[in-house]
Amino acid sequence: MEHKAVSIRPFIGAKDFKTSRSFYRDLGFEESVLSHNMSVFKTGTLAFYLQDAYAQDWIDNSMIFLEVEDVERFWKELVALDLTAKYEGVKLTPIRTEDWGKECFVHDPSGILWHFGEFSLR
Repeated sequence: MEHKAVSIRPFIGAKDFKTSRSFYRDLGFEESVLSHNMSVFKTGTLAFYLQDAYAQDWIDNSMIFLEVEDVERFWKELVALDLTAKYEGVKLTPIRTEDWGKECFVHDPSGILWHFGEFSLR
């Protein structure tokens, strides 16, 4: 089956929609408000939907991997944002090196785990 896909956009939830919207804007995503309870956040041609919806077991099991060109540079810029001081519940985990490449981690204000990584081989 040939998809000829143009994009893939996961839906994620937010414990506090207003706080999460601010967090993702601070993280460098561009927000487009779709309705009072949903926005789309973009970086380049990639995007995801943020919903004003929260189910703890869903959020606790949500993980997103975003490939970046240079994880070392990304980490330095991420730390400079001081998100852990600005947003309750946000956690940053420094870069780890794996067989496939390197990644760092961010838990958003709701608890969603983001992996920001760089593959060493393509």
